[in-house]
Amino acid sequence: MTDLVRASFSLDKHLHDQFERIADERGYKNRSEFLRDLLREHLVQEEWEKDQEAVGTVTLVYDHHQRQLAAKLIDVQHDHHDLVLATTHVHLSHDLCAETIMLRGHASKIRTMADLLRKQKGVLHATLSMSSTGKALRVSLGSAVRRHS
Repeated sequence: MTDLVRASFSLDKHLHDQFERIADERGYKNRSEFLRDLLREHLVQEEWEKDQEAVGTVTLVYDHHQRQLAAKLIDVQHDHHDLVLATTHVHLSHDLCAETIMLRGHASKIRTMADLLRKQKGVLHATLSMSSTGKALRVSLGSAVRRHS
């Protein structure tokens, strides 16, 4: 048996309509799952705000002809080797490369590293995707796993 709790909420009609619209646009067939995902997203944001251990992925698009850029990007990764889990490098064209760097550590350290990578001359675009180690989500995910088993 799962630890599923039923709850009811009262919402203003306008807010309810927005909730339904967003759930529909995102393809949710189940409002409960949409609400659970919204709560999980908030929990991940809290982890980052409280500088807890987190997972992040930096995606870079850069001009590989930029003098010494590849070496500088590698140096930043070596300087923060304790954060780096994996790196993937792909060639987008003759001139452009994309790289994803998966990181794990305190949120502030991940942000700092992302900023160091982003600032390198020749980096055309950089994004940081913030996620969780799953520790704060484990209870809700464990329940979902048991339900689907």
